[in-house]
Amino acid sequence: MSRSIYLLSSRVFKALLIAMISQTVEYALRAIVTIAQHEGQPCTAQQISKITQVPAPYLSKLMQGLVRVGIVNSQRGLHGGFVLTKAPGELTIWDVVDAVEPFQRIHECPLGIESHGSILCPLHRRLDAAMAMVEEQFRSTTIAGILVEPGAVTPLCQEKKTFMIKSNLAALKESTAANQKKAK
Repeated sequence: MSRSIYLLSSRVFKALLIAMISQTVEYALRAIVTIAQHEGQPCTAQQISKITQVPAPYLSKLMQGLVRVGIVNSQRGLHGGFVLTKAPGELTIWDVVDAVEPFQRIHECPLGIESHGSILCPLHRRLDAAMAMVEEQFRSTTIAGILVEPGAVTPLCQEKKTFMIKSNLAALKESTAANQKKAK
């Protein structure tokens, strides 16, 4: 492949990927990664909203949808919140994308040109091939894989540590207060 075709393909691929991932899907992935980082501890919508920087009302509706499709469970009560229904190693990016906003592959001419039928033109064939590559990447990437991927940064890590420390301190204070009441 010549360098100019490669660069064009790379640009088209990046533009296609950005176009395929809506803000809703991005928000859902942020929420799922945040929940996974808390290793089985329920995360409230307020915590997730603060860490992910997703507006709380939007996040609440999104989380209801994720509960409906079985990606997360919702627990009510004092220590309630959202938890994953699968281990992060079993949950893929594709599971989340497909649950929130599945994207459609190109199987026939999207312009409806009758003479094309199911034979795609070179442009739509390449676009579909790019979509196939994205789909494969999403299907083969688990949430756990994202969390353990080596590199300089960890997804949402700084906020996660802050929140985990705060929630652990709050739990410690509650426990201490409860113990003091029992002692009296």
